[in-house]
Amino acid sequence: MLKSARDKEKDPEGRMPLADHLRELRNRLAKGVLAILVVTIVAAFFYRDIIDVVTKPMFDEIGCTQTFGELAKSKNAHCAHITVSGLLAPFTLALKVSLMTGVVLASPVWLYQLWAFVAPGLHRNEKKYAYAFVGFGFPLFLGGGFLAYHVLPTTAKVMIDLTPANAENLLPLDDLLDLITRMIVVFGLAFEMPLLLVMLNLTGVLSGRRMLGWWRGMVVGITAFAAVATPSPDPMTMLALAAPIWALYFIAVAVSLLNDRRRARRVAEGPGDDEASELDLTPEDIGEVEPVRALSSPGRTEVPGDRVNGYDDVT
Repeated sequence: MLKSARDKEKDPEGRMPLADHLRELRNRLAKGVLAILVVTIVAAFFYRDIIDVVTKPMFDEIGCTQTFGELAKSKNAHCAHITVSGLLAPFTLALKVSLMTGVVLASPVWLYQLWAFVAPGLHRNEKKYAYAFVGFGFPLFLGGGFLAYHVLPTTAKVMIDLTPANAENLLPLDDLLDLITRMIVVFGLAFEMPLLLVMLNLTGVLSGRRMLGWWRGMVVGITAFAAVATPSPDPMTMLALAAPIWALYFIAVAVSLLNDRRRARRVAEGPGDDEASELDLTPEDIGEVEPVRALSSPGRTEVPGDRVNGYDDVT
């Protein structure tokens, strides 16, 4: 009885022909894109609610609730009118918001498909590190995005207050959403830096002592990054981003130092009873070959002085 391709026994090391690799990649991509498409279609029915959730903190801080005439008569602080310009702008905005929501909410599906394609080619320890990176990386990214979501309104308020007295602010909604998305991504990726350092230490690329020696440069670099990433002259906003990254960096250093101490103790103790010792497979020079004279035997004629590689060549 013939077996189908699905019933074939898989290679334990994840090896397969190139055509099978390409076929699996196509299937994985199709599943990921389908998940994004389904979530995008669902999100399109609620795109107004999504926009309200994303922009509400910003609008509460800088949005204008008065008309131009009322603002001209009042002496209140500056605010901004959030606008949509152009006939096709509402449709483009709805499409952008729905697609962004689809990519974010469908991330567990397409990340799993990516992992399922890569995982068969990884060793056991590499899989363990990858699981740890995903397990800690996603919460750290969410923490950075959550911080950006709450820091942005204060930043926007400081920037709007720089407006001249006789001018009004018209803030396009699509530009505002791009700014919010960009800041959430920047803050989220910044929170991944300490995790990357720990992973480099676990793989033996970077030691904890060397990381600790970088602390002055890291503090200055993180501060400079926070100053550039937050478009506000307010120092409190800059510190709101820099302080958590400082703390995460020193936590990463402490974890790396503990891991280095554990690794050194394990090396000093040697292999356990159920572990094989490491073999030194470095090639060594065998030295000069000692010539060996062939034993004469009846029926063979020895040819003196005819040697190859130190051995007599007899016929």
